[in-house]
Amino acid sequence: MLQFGDRQPGLVYRDRPTAFGLLVEAGRLACVRVDRGEGSYFDLPGGAVDGDETEVEALVREFIEETGLTVRPVSRLVEAAQYFRKTDGTPLNNRGGIWIAERITFDPAARVEADHELVWLEPVVALAGLRHAAHAWAVTAWLRRQS
Repeated sequence: MLQFGDRQPGLVYRDRPTAFGLLVEAGRLACVRVDRGEGSYFDLPGGAVDGDETEVEALVREFIEETGLTVRPVSRLVEAAQYFRKTDGTPLNNRGGIWIAERITFDPAARVEADHELVWLEPVVALAGLRHAAHAWAVTAWLRRQS
């Protein structure tokens, strides 16, 4: 598994199982803009695997919560880990799969994370704007498979 991010000395990074997804429609990539005022950023939809969930179950749940999209995971594209600090400063190491997904339905009212907004970005724009290098690497791996 490739490891991204810099581990800051003196911090203990808790491993956090995760699942994130790539959903592409009409040449655009589904991303979430996470509203943090001047510190806002873009992520791939996804997040932590809760309890006994599988990556697939977590991915489906996270897509609905963050975007209102119900998706079907198609294939696990890559596996990666990313050291980072949450907005509140908590050090984590996201570890898990980044999946190719396809849309089943879209219900904007199903989105429960008010600070997350679905945005559709050109993949090259997403590469420059995604918060995590692991996510940008996954987009690059997907783009290379398209050629």
